[in-house]
Amino acid sequence: MNIRIAVVDYPGCLKSAVYGLSEMFKMAGRVSIDQNLSYQFVPEIIDFNIYKNDHQLQKASYDAVIVPPCDDNDYFLSPEAELLNWLVLQHNKGAVLTSACAGSFILAATGLLKETEITTHWALQTLFHKTYPQLALKIDQLLINQDDFITAAGMLSWLDLGLEIVAQFSRPSVMRQLGKMLVVDTGRREQRYYKQFAPSFSHGDHAILGLQIELQTIFNQSLTIYLLAQKCSLTERTFLRRFIRATELKPTQYIQRLRIQKACDLLETSDNPFAWIAHQVGYEDVSACRKIFIRIIGLTPSEFRTRFVRNKSQAVL
Repeated sequence: MNIRIAVVDYPGCLKSAVYGLSEMFKMAGRVSIDQNLSYQFVPEIIDFNIYKNDHQLQKASYDAVIVPPCDDNDYFLSPEAELLNWLVLQHNKGAVLTSACAGSFILAATGLLKETEITTHWALQTLFHKTYPQLALKIDQLLINQDDFITAAGMLSWLDLGLEIVAQFSRPSVMRQLGKMLVVDTGRREQRYYKQFAPSFSHGDHAILGLQIELQTIFNQSLTIYLLAQKCSLTERTFLRRFIRATELKPTQYIQRLRIQKACDLLETSDNPFAWIAHQVGYEDVSACRKIFIRIIGLTPSEFRTRFVRNKSQAVL
């Protein structure tokens, strides 16, 4: 059984993803043979600068189409109409449309994702919300497979995307063996494990901006809405409205995320136990800090340190 996969080589896309995906699918075919299965992936790299003017090639149909990550330009913010029309055509022919990282912007520009949950790189969250506010972005997820669309999050999530396509069009056993050959984790992961709290400072509200800068140093103090409003010379009601509009978070949520980010930094850069770290970032109740950490990061402090700290003696957490 031949499974035709189109990997779109658009202007500024990540070349390592384009060629890496092609090689991954060829390896998946060899794994299939080893397992006495008949699945053969047939990847095709499509240079769209050439492809859009080749009417014969445009008649081709694919089982899946991949829009890789973007490398170093903003083509993904204004993709050509020819590419968008071709993606819609392929979807109408039955292709599963997929993307990694900024490629999700190109899929979103097709207008096909109105009822679909999607993901993209965590650093692109604000830009995606501004560009496509009507779409259901689930930024904590590393990969979402829904309604004939598969979106993956980070720059290297094309590996996860490729494995997902292999599992969907062949068998999970092929995907698992391929992951072992590549030494790639095929277990469940979430993007929030890797996400850093990077609030926007470009919203234009100078009073809130000044407070955000001050919070970088006073985050571990006892902070009330009344005190924060006073620092901005605003009433509490006006402060709350402007803070939420500027940061898209309530003040308590913002401070929690700031504190947990500082806790992550200390877990990575020190051997101190979590109880000490919790106190350093402003929590008297270590248990409460641990619960908030798990809710935001998706890992326990111990799991976080194990995943991200190499060659360090593990402190008691």
